[in-house]
Amino acid sequence: MLLKVLRAKIHRATATGANLEYVGSVTIDRELLEAAGIVEGECVLVADLANGTRHETYVIAGEPGSGEICVNGAAARLVEPGDRLIVMAFAYVSPEQAPELESVTVLVDDKNRPVRTL
Repeated sequence: MLLKVLRAKIHRATATGANLEYVGSVTIDRELLEAAGIVEGECVLVADLANGTRHETYVIAGEPGSGEICVNGAAARLVEPGDRLIVMAFAYVSPEQAPELESVTVLVDDKNRPVRTL
């Protein structure tokens, strides 16, 4: 049996865009991804604090230092620029491994720059 547990989170980031015409995904500043330990192509859950929606997608690395967090494709209908988002990545681990997994939470400022890691 495997458990799905939180391994990384970008907390209260600001959506910088919503691109309906792009072919899916969420574009996130590469520096922010590195701070959280999230990799390009990884599946993530995106929660919008403004309206309560949640959607699953995959990550595309954006320009380092840009602060970009753009929701693309159909999910762009769920997010408005300026909305606060939580981006979560998960791991599948055995029940024995779960207590040992230390999840990373990256707190950001209003420009989506990492300011603290929990």
